[in-house]
Amino acid sequence: MTSDAPKTSTSDATDSVVLSARNVVKTYGGTRALKGVDFDITRGTVTTLFGENGAGKSTLMKILSGVESPTSGEIVLDGEPVVFGSTVGARDRGISIIHQELSLAPNLSVRDNVFMGRELRTPRGTVDFAEEARQTLAILTELEEEIDPLTPVSALRLGQQQIVEIARALSVNARILIMDEPTSALSASEVEILFKVIHDLTSRGVSIVYISHHLEEALQITDHAVVLRDGSITATAAARDIDLDWVVRQMVGANFDLGEPPPRSDAAEVALSVRGVSVADERNPDRFVVDGVDLDVRAGEIVCLYGLMGAGRTELLEAVAGRIPVTSGAILLKGQDVTRLSIAERIDRGLGLVPEDRQRDGLVPTMSVGRNVSLASITSFVRGRFLSGSRERALVEQSIDAVHVKTSGSSAAIGSLSGGNQQKVVIGKILATHPDVILLDEPSRGIDVGAKGEVFRLLAERAQAGLAVVYSTSEVGECLSIAHRIVVMRRGRISAEFSADINKEAIMAASGEAVAV
Repeated sequence: MTSDAPKTSTSDATDSVVLSARNVVKTYGGTRALKGVDFDITRGTVTTLFGENGAGKSTLMKILSGVESPTSGEIVLDGEPVVFGSTVGARDRGISIIHQELSLAPNLSVRDNVFMGRELRTPRGTVDFAEEARQTLAILTELEEEIDPLTPVSALRLGQQQIVEIARALSVNARILIMDEPTSALSASEVEILFKVIHDLTSRGVSIVYISHHLEEALQITDHAVVLRDGSITATAAARDIDLDWVVRQMVGANFDLGEPPPRSDAAEVALSVRGVSVADERNPDRFVVDGVDLDVRAGEIVCLYGLMGAGRTELLEAVAGRIPVTSGAILLKGQDVTRLSIAERIDRGLGLVPEDRQRDGLVPTMSVGRNVSLASITSFVRGRFLSGSRERALVEQSIDAVHVKTSGSSAAIGSLSGGNQQKVVIGKILATHPDVILLDEPSRGIDVGAKGEVFRLLAERAQAGLAVVYSTSEVGECLSIAHRIVVMRRGRISAEFSADINKEAIMAASGEAVAV
């Protein structure tokens, strides 16, 4: 085990360093996001950058990839100081980045997204669509993803969109590839394929910078670990010298867990009842993505939905919330049928959803933190044709305090918050409607272990006060935290139900996931 004291370099082989940050400082107004960071990327290795939300990881990567410029300090490429005026300038020098939040154009095809801004040309100067399609298909085949290059991105599920984002980065043939949360929406099998691609790239001398809040997953792929905390590098080590406890301790200062199920009453009333619910596949109406599901959730109970990508978890939650239509079956809220009600009507009845994609479905990026919090509750402080500003401010301040959002104030731009704090804003928005049942689709997606712990503690506290909680996850470890009951889905159906004392292997086996022996 390595010492907790910080070291001065991420690599023992300084002569193989291809890109470095030297004493890099980045300020936003009065906030110092980076405080004199030194960071090295070595040839043909995977350097993993660990840190909580808001630690400065994404800021550092944006500087290294030309998205932003440092306030002070320098970037050194192949031993020479460089200035990237844009991402195009960095890309021309062989540096590519996969951003944490997807940056795809949903109205364009997969092919057009992969080559957007660097279209291939025929000898006559026209766009060579055929060659673009051929190269796109070759990359998707390498990623073992069967996607037609002409498919609109809007027609793809979130995990497939993440694959397209990865394909776009791979198409550049970069020698330095920065991956910021590349697996946040991927299934276990897709992660395995991506890791094979990473091994192939590093064997060819490509340098990888890897950022992930899936700590155990990241440790499988890393060669060097670097921990960033509050804008400063606090520790570095070779992968052979560290383990999960070391990473967590360096990130949050102590060993950490996600909590345990709060006390509950088996006599509590059924808050949510799903009866024989089926949902047809939008692209293939003869196929059911949710097939005859029955599920009861009592007040104060926390139920975890586990399953592989495509198991039907998201579709079930969205059908219950009213985002997609139910083909058959019924949804009862405290005994009242809400199957045909609109989303707004279900919210008024006490049912709220925290969606999987917070950027696309949970937040309005042009609004402030406060306006995002109050959006779902706006009818509660409208009087006639007028909005009561004092009522709204009171609700916003109460909600921000209740879910522990770290922000400079309710008027701050939502984009100024870290991913974990943005997620807490989405949760706070739904809790402000005073629901009886809250549904959360992958609530920990893209947030660090500290923020994840805060979110799970918040849900446990609300459940103890009588809130019925249903959350979905593709991380088996999250099942064995605050959930009273684990419901496993497979191919649109419930394949098993377990109490909190079950083991990971049984959960994974019920989902159809291969279990290592």
